Amino acid sequence: MRALILGGSVFVGRRLVELLVADGADVTVINRGLTNSDLPAGVHRLVADRTDPSSMRAALQGTTWDAVFDVSGFVMAAGGGDIDGLLDLFEQRVGRYVFVSSVMAYDQSLVGIAPWTEDMPTALTTGDAANHAATGTYGGFKALAESRMLARHHERGLPVCIVRPAAIYGPHNNIHDMETAMFLRLLQGRPILLPHGGLVTGSYGHVDDLCAAMMAMVNAPAAVGQVFNVTAEAVTTRRYVHALAAIVGVQPDIVDVPDAALAALPNGVFGHLFSVRHHAVLAVDKAARLVGVRPAFDFQTGHRDAYEWFLSVGRDQVDAPLLDPVWRATWDFDAENAAAAMLR
Repeated sequence: MRALILGGSVFVGRRLVELLVADGADVTVINRGLTNSDLPAGVHRLVADRTDPSSMRAALQGTTWDAVFDVSGFVMAAGGGDIDGLLDLFEQRVGRYVFVSSVMAYDQSLVGIAPWTEDMPTALTTGDAANHAATGTYGGFKALAESRMLARHHERGLPVCIVRPAAIYGPHNNIHDMETAMFLRLLQGRPILLPHGGLVTGSYGHVDDLCAAMMAMVNAPAAVGQVFNVTAEAVTTRRYVHALAAIVGVQPDIVDVPDAALAALPNGVFGHLFSVRHHAVLAVDKAARLVGVRPAFDFQTGHRDAYEWFLSVGRDQVDAPLLDPVWRATWDFDAENAAAAMLR
């Protein structure tokens, strides 16, 4: 299989490259070349900016692909982008186009309704995606990209598949206020602020399960023109803390945050997935039914794998907050300590 990955330098794209190579694919990545990444031997690299149509045309002129995996769609929110112009480059030149969308593409007024199924409204179907896109909102761009890709499928036969993951975790996770920050809090005996009674419930999936699902869709005729939720299971934030504490082997120092105290707390004193904005549970049976993919990792075994990687690369020795240039997700343990002291 000749596979092209839009992105391929960090987290999901990086792991997808590794798994495709292990599967015997002829892999090429195309990105801006701004992120240092050690690619496996034999992987080809093209340098282009997806927000610059001329650079993309120059890089892709005359190419054909068995599969294109689009894992870098967030750059469109960061700097704008011509979705239809991008798709023009692949029309009649690709066997399967797999697009990584997000749970954030859903209409976020559904928060608290469970589970979310693929036929529920998106930001676009509720009429606000254009506004989201204009302001550079991540979910709005995902919804807009989905709609254009599905329209291209129905109108011109673009063989697109769309995956909507929720919270993806695992080795090389570049969203640093998820498991990395939590493992550090637990190892260092720090307070863990838990808002909303610890009842915010979100869906989590291991990066390998997401990649495996995308790869399976390349050879699944029933996947074409479909949208699939892809994660493993949903847990409450309280369960999240206790599960990771069991993996580390400590008792968590939980500080419950009363709703009345939230307004007085500074930003960043708990992970972004602990906010009510992420109170969403995805139904994942469609992918199992139509594509035959089921997660290999449950929540506990997946995070145990993530912890083993965390230790293997020395993340337990990190002594300053990590900051990814795209997601800007990090932590502030000093602020957390001050907030915990105030609440106690």
